[in-house]
Amino acid sequence: MESSLPKMTIDSSALSNVEKALKTEWLTTNGLGGYASSTVLGVNTRKYHGLLIAAFNPPVDRHVLLTRLDEEILLGNQTHFFGVNESTRGIQSEGYTFLTTFSLAPFPTYTYGVDQRFQLQKTIFMPHEKNASVILYEVFNASENRAKVSIVPLVNSRHFHSVTQRDQIPWSFVQKASEQGVSIQPSTELSTLILISTHGRYVAEHGEWIESHFRVEAQRGESSLDHNFKPGFFELDIAPKETKQFSIVVVAGKSESEAKSVLSSIYQDPSSVSALYGAELERKTDLLNSFRKRHEGIQLEDWLKWLVLATDTFVVNRESTRTKSVIAGYHWFQEWGRDSLISLPGLALITGRFEDAKKILLTFQHYCREGLVPNSFPDSAQDTPAYNTVDATLWYFNTVLQFLKYTNEFQFVQEKLMPTLESIIDHHVHGTLFNIRVDEDGLITHGPQLTWMDAAPGGTPITPRDGKTVEIQALWYNALKTMQLLANRFEQREKTDKYRLMSEKVKRSFLEKFWNSQKNCLFDVVISDTKKDDSLRPNQILAVALDFTMLDKTRAEQVMETVWKQLWTPRGLKTLAGNDPRYIGKYSGDRWQRDKAYHNGTVWSWLLGPFTTAFLKLKKHEAQWRSFAYENFLKPLFTEELYRAGLDSINEIFDGDPPHEPNGCIAQAWSLAEPLRAYIEDVLLKRPPFEDQVLMKA
Repeated sequence: MESSLPKMTIDSSALSNVEKALKTEWLTTNGLGGYASSTVLGVNTRKYHGLLIAAFNPPVDRHVLLTRLDEEILLGNQTHFFGVNESTRGIQSEGYTFLTTFSLAPFPTYTYGVDQRFQLQKTIFMPHEKNASVILYEVFNASENRAKVSIVPLVNSRHFHSVTQRDQIPWSFVQKASEQGVSIQPSTELSTLILISTHGRYVAEHGEWIESHFRVEAQRGESSLDHNFKPGFFELDIAPKETKQFSIVVVAGKSESEAKSVLSSIYQDPSSVSALYGAELERKTDLLNSFRKRHEGIQLEDWLKWLVLATDTFVVNRESTRTKSVIAGYHWFQEWGRDSLISLPGLALITGRFEDAKKILLTFQHYCREGLVPNSFPDSAQDTPAYNTVDATLWYFNTVLQFLKYTNEFQFVQEKLMPTLESIIDHHVHGTLFNIRVDEDGLITHGPQLTWMDAAPGGTPITPRDGKTVEIQALWYNALKTMQLLANRFEQREKTDKYRLMSEKVKRSFLEKFWNSQKNCLFDVVISDTKKDDSLRPNQILAVALDFTMLDKTRAEQVMETVWKQLWTPRGLKTLAGNDPRYIGKYSGDRWQRDKAYHNGTVWSWLLGPFTTAFLKLKKHEAQWRSFAYENFLKPLFTEELYRAGLDSINEIFDGDPPHEPNGCIAQAWSLAEPLRAYIEDVLLKRPPFEDQVLMKA
């Protein structure tokens, strides 16, 4: 039986709550890092919103090309405006009052109505791996009069982190119009945007600039005033009692030839649109069917279908290596090493995308330098990664281990990855960038701002955590045990003994230096034998959750109990205990205020993954505890947040204080991937097929 696609609908009564609706956003992506996104009212509240944000150096160098398509309906002698723009003077049009429903089915669809006389439905989707968007229209004129539909594009040509100030740009737009479309370029040829309508005609005008104000950017203390160009409009006549379907196909390229190439690859005539739409529906259905077949017996409720489909949002092509990578979060994040590697099991392993998993591992292996995998890639044409991370590299070992548990492909690891893994260990032993090195006690020591708690407004780290951090030692031990496992599998006796002795030394030192007997948990950072940071943070949960742990059952249970009592919320774990004087319960304000709260109380959902894994590991995955963990730890996130802020995905962060309002990016890879992985592996007990076979080699 094929898995039917999920659907969610927001009706007119919910849409009439304008303030709430303006905080409810949708996102659709193209597998290149490009996307389309807006609010359910069609009001762009962020500089990152638009109907075509194209990735010119996939998956980065993203530019806003088409911001909106506004509809105007001439019915009788009265014009009705469905489009809505917010400027510094407020919301200019109340076109959203014509909006009767918004739905994801599975693509974003707006339905507008004028009394009982006229209805317009608008659906947005993106062809896979193309810098293109297709907007499907269906209109029904129930009146006795002819109607005229005008579709007004608002275009731009800016990097998505910036805004366009009309009086400051040294270029203007140049149009090349045809009967059914237009090619639009900045006079400096920064990009080309082509719009084609399957029916009707394009009417070119002299053009005018339209001011837009982004309320979310204003609240965040960032540039919030933008100008978009209105070049002309498409128009169609609709006869009385007529239903008409038509589409607008939008493509982008760095040059005119590139844009034309994209257009010719997806559009020849109006029938091409139906084929494109059908292919995208089939692709999503195939993702669900593949998941269902891999995990027989699982009931695919709608919330689980949305989660499975959302995993595809983050897996993208990397042009420079012809491999795959992971977008950490939409809208503004690019690829981050730790996020990609933490997310990979939930995105690609539980979903059976093993070839994509290989390609992601190869991407980070390709960019490994001086024993470090990249912290992040820039979102620009420049392709030089930053390496300021200590944990991303150690997560790489864990991801390789999880890959083996699902695939048993030791030959791939031996031939493609093993030299890099060995080089990483050697570099850490001898010392690498940012003062990352193995100390005399066998533990990893490092400089400031290198862990995932890396916020540093103005260059000053809020949580520097330099020294020996708890999760780094847990990951380091896990890495050494993984290397011992691999060396043993490859019959490298000397190396097996080497990694075994190193891991034993790490374990002795860790147990001696990190146990906090006063709080029955682990220190967060050990600076020296006499100076230790006892801040109660969630990082220590990894020392329990990872496959190879240094803690005995008693201490692991004490860590679990402490974290559960003081850091757990229904949306994730707090980054600092609420009784700490540095605790900040709300994530708001300008960049400095937000960064100060980012890891000092803000809740992160990705931590529910290792938290749930640790909990059920200690409970031996007994059925009653698996049910308890689902109902209390995961169900609220899955069944509520998917329908709340970033529709069909999970936000990056939540306020530490109740009611834990969603914040940050509207769709974050690890926020979704880690809880989903824990649900499949630990709650449903669909364990990796080669887990016992792989781990017995340790």
